[in-house]
Amino acid sequence: MADFEVSEGRSALTVTAAGTEIARYVFDDDTPAFEGPKPFLHPLRTLSGAPLTGYRPWDHRWHKGLQMTLTDVSGQNFWGGNTYVRGAGYLPLDNVGRIRHERFNRLVGGPSATIDEELTWITQAGEEWLSERRTHRFHGLDATHGLWSLDLRTTLTSIAGRELVLGSPTTNGRENAGYSGMFLRLARSFAGGSVTTPDHAGLAGADADAVMGSDAPWLAFSGQHDEVDGGATILAYAGTSTGDPAIRWFVRSEPTPVLAPSPTFAETVALAPGSSLALAHRFVVIDRVCAPDEIAELASELAP
Repeated sequence: MADFEVSEGRSALTVTAAGTEIARYVFDDDTPAFEGPKPFLHPLRTLSGAPLTGYRPWDHRWHKGLQMTLTDVSGQNFWGGNTYVRGAGYLPLDNVGRIRHERFNRLVGGPSATIDEELTWITQAGEEWLSERRTHRFHGLDATHGLWSLDLRTTLTSIAGRELVLGSPTTNGRENAGYSGMFLRLARSFAGGSVTTPDHAGLAGADADAVMGSDAPWLAFSGQHDEVDGGATILAYAGTSTGDPAIRWFVRSEPTPVLAPSPTFAETVALAPGSSLALAHRFVVIDRVCAPDEIAELASELAP
């Protein structure tokens, strides 16, 4: 049996590793326009089958597992939900766009599984502003140590015919709200979980706010499962961006367990017509709660 197998359905792909469905990639989702329809990964699971991701939680219906999106593209909101307006706060605006799956160029299983995809970012007014080439690579299966890895690469190219400015609520004036880019909403059972970076060890609950906006090369989030015993650790690498700003972490332990390596946390990125922004990140799923020392060792061993 191959380490990884990919199966394609009408609206979703499933990825199986060592007999366990570890990921479902929904590429055609019938969701309300206000939620910013887009492809997403949910559920993500450990090798033992425990779920890691949250989906349409009551507090943020547009949070759906692991998804690539941007909060502010020249005033357009591809995130979903309300838009932060400087001096006015969050408002419901007619500016929520969508990301349309166009085609898969490659679906390959084996020692690793590769999903290569083309997408288009479309404003609420129907204008096509960005083309995207996105690749998911599932690899690093280690049944003995209960872990697998996911590399995510994306290249966004401006097709709007004018300069586009990519930002976040923080670039629009809201402190420590620089969420953008590859965004992971964890299962609600992970609320209050611990966050570890090279400079912070096991910060839980509100203490994890100390990591907000940092540019650490990696970050790990550990939490407990509901329904089944035990917990898990997600080790995420900031990776790389071809934009000038450093990738900075948006992370919260409570009340909403989330993390994102944000390319526009506190500084904007401008894309001239035809120019691109390329991002690359790695996520490692570990089938247990790891102590900070073990996390540091794994972060060194499994780095891209």
